[in-house]
Amino acid sequence: MKYCAFLRGVNVKGTNMKMADVCQVFKDAGMKEVSSVLASGNIVFSSDQKGDELKTILEKAMSEHFSYEAFLFVKSQKETETFWNSIPFEKSDDLHIYGFIGIPGVEKILMEEFQKADQAENEKAAIINDLFYWQVPKGNTLESTFGKVLGKKSLKDQFTSRNVNTFEKVLNKMK
Repeated sequence: MKYCAFLRGVNVKGTNMKMADVCQVFKDAGMKEVSSVLASGNIVFSSDQKGDELKTILEKAMSEHFSYEAFLFVKSQKETETFWNSIPFEKSDDLHIYGFIGIPGVEKILMEEFQKADQAENEKAAIINDLFYWQVPKGNTLESTFGKVLGKKSLKDQFTSRNVNTFEKVLNKMK
């Protein structure tokens, strides 16, 4: 089965790694057809194991190899297609759209945080198929009230986010 591992916190805030090295860790952990998509920690691979088993195996391998506490979220090709096909917002040159991948129920936590936050004009959030999506004006991602919530240490093992364009690139690599 084809999967993508979405790594959290890669190549930001001092956690730097080459994707070739990450791919080698995946291969050494028994994954097949391993390749990376962009430098933000998206690793496409094949395995006969289940997603939850892969999460445990790969977090351990990454943590040991890179000497950091690794967090990643493994999604099948079908789950990634659902994510891409469920985007609730229209694309616009003035807006970023992000999708959030995480533990079951994290979408509700994110929505609560979003509803408490001050919002810019055209900033929106939605939950579709238990997936959280966020639209934010370009240039406001890190400055927005909700954007600041995303860096909370208490949430670091619960989700990661990607610009929805990344999902399209991942899906193209999975074909």
